[in-house]
Amino acid sequence: MVDEYGRETERFTLDEVDGHVWHGYIPNLRPGQHYGYRVYGPYNPANGQRFNPSKLLLDPYAKAIAGDLDGDMSIFAYPAGEPDGYSEADSAAHTMHSVVINPFFDWGNDRHPCLDYPDLVIYETHVKGMTMLNPAIPEPLRGTYAGMGHPNTVAYLKHLGVNAVELMPVHQFVTDPSLEAKGLKNYWGYNTIGYFAPHNAYCSNRQGDRQVEEFKQMVKDLHSAGIEVILDVVYNHTAEGNQLGPTLSFRGLDNEVYYRLVEGDRAHYFDTTGTGNSLLMRSPAVLQLIMDSLRYWITEMHVDGFRFDLASTLARELSSVDKLSAFFDIIHQDPIISQVKLIAEPWDVGEGGYNVGGFPILWSEWNGKYRDTVRDYWRGEPAKLGEFASRFSGSADLYAHTGRLPVASINFVTAHDGFTLLDLVSYNEKHNEANGEGGVDGDNNNKSWNYGEEGPSSDESINELRRRQRFNFLTTLLLSQGVPMISHGDELGRTQGGNNNGYCQDNEITWIHWDEDARDQKMFDFTRTLIHLRNEHPVFRRRRFLAGDAARGGESDRGDIEWFSVNGEHMTDEEWTTAYAKALTISLNGASIDEPGKRGERVQDDDFILMFNASEKDLEFTMPRWTHDLQWYRVIDTTSPEPIETDFVRAELLGSPETITVRSRSIMVLASPMAERTL
Repeated sequence: MVDEYGRETERFTLDEVDGHVWHGYIPNLRPGQHYGYRVYGPYNPANGQRFNPSKLLLDPYAKAIAGDLDGDMSIFAYPAGEPDGYSEADSAAHTMHSVVINPFFDWGNDRHPCLDYPDLVIYETHVKGMTMLNPAIPEPLRGTYAGMGHPNTVAYLKHLGVNAVELMPVHQFVTDPSLEAKGLKNYWGYNTIGYFAPHNAYCSNRQGDRQVEEFKQMVKDLHSAGIEVILDVVYNHTAEGNQLGPTLSFRGLDNEVYYRLVEGDRAHYFDTTGTGNSLLMRSPAVLQLIMDSLRYWITEMHVDGFRFDLASTLARELSSVDKLSAFFDIIHQDPIISQVKLIAEPWDVGEGGYNVGGFPILWSEWNGKYRDTVRDYWRGEPAKLGEFASRFSGSADLYAHTGRLPVASINFVTAHDGFTLLDLVSYNEKHNEANGEGGVDGDNNNKSWNYGEEGPSSDESINELRRRQRFNFLTTLLLSQGVPMISHGDELGRTQGGNNNGYCQDNEITWIHWDEDARDQKMFDFTRTLIHLRNEHPVFRRRRFLAGDAARGGESDRGDIEWFSVNGEHMTDEEWTTAYAKALTISLNGASIDEPGKRGERVQDDDFILMFNASEKDLEFTMPRWTHDLQWYRVIDTTSPEPIETDFVRAELLGSPETITVRSRSIMVLASPMAERTL
């Protein structure tokens, strides 16, 4: 046992061992008690053994963790400058401590919202970055779980229309000493050391075990508004890094059981994550740890799902990604975990690590191909029309052959990693100087375009085009089949000044700015309009892939979806493959929705026409012949300075024109209500 300053107060020996687990009973422990482990054994790095009892180790199953690292060399198993040596310096006063918690919490009538995948609109956000600068939240609560669950935050999310938040890592993480030396911090949190403990720095009261209670209250508050909580989890590596990293927990408990070591060179770590180590996914202890952690967050913390960082690493039992790995098997067979939302980041940095479309049934994926294709299409890259159509309609080419559905695709244009939406249309190059790495960090292939001037511009024509392109990206995203994900602050015009790798910027570079001068209210209103349109119309969130023939249509000559060229005729094979083709009309048949709705009844919807023009000139679109006898209303026009009301009574009436002008680099969406449909 230790006190909050790391002074050892009492020591107990765990004499009993069952199933390779050492254990014992310690009476009279109280919530808030700090503790750690000292583990004795051989220190033989060449053989993968790194036991060192002078290092106070975190309990891998600790439900709360106190303190932080202070950078002292005692947290390393070797002396400064002697990586092959052995350090006997005691780390207790310089490392983090496990904390005994009070597990009781009044959940009241809290329930998982259990939203259907097609109905999700995910908002990827960061507990601190979302709330740190919000003046409507009391200052002591900003940047905390209490701030995330504050009525102002919840009301904002509800007003925007999103119904799921995907929180960037909230498992206890640490900042690398190398970042600390540069005056920077680990902001993103992809450096986990405690898989059961909420990150203590996000608690408004860091004393004892309060972070557990505050996290639970946040979940309860979000659930009360019908908003699901999805956690971004990092089970592929830990914060201990490679052989030069600190000894904080797993390395000192049983290095060769927890980590993949290089065959024939067991002093080094097999790394497919780019962070120094990878967990050993064929180890029963590792698999049990992950499963126990997932169940805990579902049953005790009431979260609704997980996004797995670098998930390809989790499927590596040997060196290749194994779609039949034990990791997938145990999750699919688990009666609790298999019922929540499972989202993979389907790649890692190892050989064969890019696996978009390669994960099994029950899994959705961050669709990196969707992001890349949509970015390329709107910046005018040639020969992208066919792939753009596939991504817009749910990416059947990636998922249908394995029996998966459109919801397997988590569609996104931006995320935490890379440019914000405003920066995507404002910068050709990354500007990561503040990261202190000489500009070598971050992706160089951003598929961005500054439209004539790098960074902020005083040229109104450039700014108008940038605004229109942001409208185009969001319209494409929110009206595509699959599950849309918005990166926080994009709806407000958030910028990182061209920094595409804000992992170490725990400051105003990455936080959302809420003041009126910084927020783009027109962008917010437009985003809200799009989400409302999606939520109101099931034709944009079908449960099955769309059929392009008439067999399943409600009318004799139409299918679920049809594709037309600018001249109003069905697309030909030649038109799909023409390199310069950048315009397309898509017809969505609301009468053909033969899938059950939320209550099991068959549903119908309005008909929609979507006209995409990614070319550099205005085009005259001819309406398909079947539309001429119907009344059409313009519900979205990305050239409009103001969002158009989706209330059809107040929308602009177009009548039945044969041709419509669609301006360059813009989208027009037309609707014909069910009540006016001529069958």
